[in-house]
Amino acid sequence: MVRLLSVNVGLPRDITWQGKIVNTAIWKTPVDGPRMVRRLNVDGDGQADLAGHGGEGRAVFVYQIDSYRYWQEQLRRDDFVYGQFGENFTIDGLPDAEVCIGDRYRIGAALFEVTQPRVTCYRLGIRMDEPQMAALLVKHGRPGFYLRVLEEGDVRAGDEITKVASGPEGMSIFAINALLYMPGHPRDQLERALRIPTLSAGWRGSFEALLKQRREEGATTGNAGLAAASGPPPAWRGFRPMRVSRKVRESGNVTSLLLEPTDGQPVTAALPGQFVVLRFGPASAPAMMRSYSLSGEPSASHYRVSVKREPHGLAGCYIDDELQIGDIVQASAARGSFTLRPGASPIVLLSAGIGVTPVLAMLHVLAAEASTRQVWWLYATRNGREHPFAEEARGLLGTLAHHRSHIRYSLPDPEDRPKLDFDAYGRLDVQSLRALDLPRDCDVYICGPSTFMSDLTVGLIALGIAPDRIHSEMFGAGPSITPGMSASPPRPPHSPAGSPGSGPLVSFARTGLNVRWEPTFQSLLELAEACDVPVRWSCRTGVCHTCETGLVAGSVDYRPDPVDAPADGNVLICCSKPKGDIVIDL
Repeated sequence: MVRLLSVNVGLPRDITWQGKIVNTAIWKTPVDGPRMVRRLNVDGDGQADLAGHGGEGRAVFVYQIDSYRYWQEQLRRDDFVYGQFGENFTIDGLPDAEVCIGDRYRIGAALFEVTQPRVTCYRLGIRMDEPQMAALLVKHGRPGFYLRVLEEGDVRAGDEITKVASGPEGMSIFAINALLYMPGHPRDQLERALRIPTLSAGWRGSFEALLKQRREEGATTGNAGLAAASGPPPAWRGFRPMRVSRKVRESGNVTSLLLEPTDGQPVTAALPGQFVVLRFGPASAPAMMRSYSLSGEPSASHYRVSVKREPHGLAGCYIDDELQIGDIVQASAARGSFTLRPGASPIVLLSAGIGVTPVLAMLHVLAAEASTRQVWWLYATRNGREHPFAEEARGLLGTLAHHRSHIRYSLPDPEDRPKLDFDAYGRLDVQSLRALDLPRDCDVYICGPSTFMSDLTVGLIALGIAPDRIHSEMFGAGPSITPGMSASPPRPPHSPAGSPGSGPLVSFARTGLNVRWEPTFQSLLELAEACDVPVRWSCRTGVCHTCETGLVAGSVDYRPDPVDAPADGNVLICCSKPKGDIVIDL
């Protein structure tokens, strides 16, 4: 007989872990007597991170006593208690290989429906005192599962569990979990999973991303279902010497460099919108490293980057004043996921300041293809002196059958001509976008200062443009995503404390930091945190997926394969050690 062994509840509380305060409800305690199960949880229970846990589709978490026995043997432990894995229901029976998405069960007076496997985060590792526990659950195929409450009612330890309906398609928890996390992702199985109406939105989004990846690429590179799209793998690892063949003044404060490989061999043409990492500087000083979007038409013979000189910017000043034609810089392969998507819908290229560079590359491609799509070119800067690529953009737009342009100057010079050099005074803001009457079915590509992008993203959504049609590129490192951890004042990225390491060179592309690996670190994630590099992995063990936890992964120079995690996820860099020099998009 399948039965309920224990009902376990717990409320969020703060604990200290690795010098940080973590808010978690992973500690659950068995209760005596009946306990009411309601739409969102069991009475007396709560979730600390409502982005990754909780909600109607994840009201109750279930784990099996058979898995307890399995982990006791694997971990050689005998100290488990009910609620050890953070589950609300500890049950005897219903293994993950037999329970299917959409199955319905009667327990006590309540009726439940199976919704998804558990997505396990780093906090289980804290509870178990086993940092790799989340990845181990995935590797060994024992995640447990969530229930939706269809009919509220009392349950208690000892209640019989009765199956009352089978889910459509008959795909088990084990099969669904493996389809996302393990290599392969057969197309027919992805399509089968997407036919399950009760599958949660998060898992559905991951499978849709995987299916799209298979259609567009034929064979997968990384795992689009586990992370934000990171683009194809870089064409080469580390850096490659390139010679400055041209240096062009684009405006009063922007200079373009044309870079050609010193060996004469072609580069892989970048996708429009991607960026490269450059390492350069005088021989007498430590090398500087900066990431720059490619600003020209994708080419197999060269890269074009365009650099703004800031008043106190070391890199921009060096490039402007000292870097000469014929000098050698080290360049990474092109990378990044801010790229032009195919389709027929209208396109809005929206930028400010030096944020024009990646969308200019997109405009080049649209012009080269003689695109018939409707293209909107929206740009804001201070004045004509700080307006790079003005004539270049006008010429490209002029080749398109359907285009509109709107240029704004916030502080125009007396010689700047309204309606000729620019269209309106002021900044691009929500009001100006509303007046332009953008098509609601457009795809928008935004690049510029962070407040510009965040404000306009909110405004575009308010205008009725779907969030998944709004794409943005941020210069510099993004904020950390560490759910449950108390925020602390940010510190500038720096080398780790202690003596410099002697291992492979780890380059954080957007942060501009180069450090040598030191074997005392257990993972690249640990190194990044020791350097105060903003880390955007929320699960910390390589098993979360975007739609459930807000995970964002970086593109890396290789796909590591740690023993305790699946082999093809983009996010696995967080639990890996470098096997050679590596560039990480952080």
